[in-house]
Amino acid sequence: MSTIVIAHGYSMSPAHHWYPWLTDRLTAAGHRVVVPALPDPGAPDPDAWHKTLLAATDAAPADTVLVGHSLGGISILRLLHQHDTAGLGAYRGALLVASMTKEVGYDHLVPFFRPAFDWPGIRAAARARRVLHAADDPVTGSATPEHVMAFATDFGADVTLTPDGGHFPDREGTRTQLPYALDLVRALAG
Repeated sequence: MSTIVIAHGYSMSPAHHWYPWLTDRLTAAGHRVVVPALPDPGAPDPDAWHKTLLAATDAAPADTVLVGHSLGGISILRLLHQHDTAGLGAYRGALLVASMTKEVGYDHLVPFFRPAFDWPGIRAAARARRVLHAADDPVTGSATPEHVMAFATDFGADVTLTPDGGHFPDREGTRTQLPYALDLVRALAG
């Protein structure tokens, strides 16, 4: 079975939203699931998040699926960007949920997007890539089509686009289950 590492989003924790549900389902299927508490989620530092994620990915990359939600997805991209693929091999797969390919207007999060992503290197660092995004995501807003196209072309991901779902959670505040994510992780884990 695979190791699944889940990176939560901005101002969230491992206990929020659909992370516990996904963890329970994947653990029941025999996978090892790690959901690190990324430091200072309300005022995140990209280097601190990177170090925490790097420490959480202690299994062989070939047996590891990375899952990132929102800003956690940007952190997964950065992890792939800095991964020594030649020396360590590629990760089994990566799933980004309601994430972004570029800045979306939150000035305090700009450092997460610097330096620019090395898309060919990122593609090489994950053997399979998937994206789950909602057409009504309020974070990417009117730029949602641009983000989705960049995920398909630059990241080389198969994209699942739902007509609604907001930022997974929706605008009502929480979403305790996300079956789409479970199906996508299962496919990546094999």
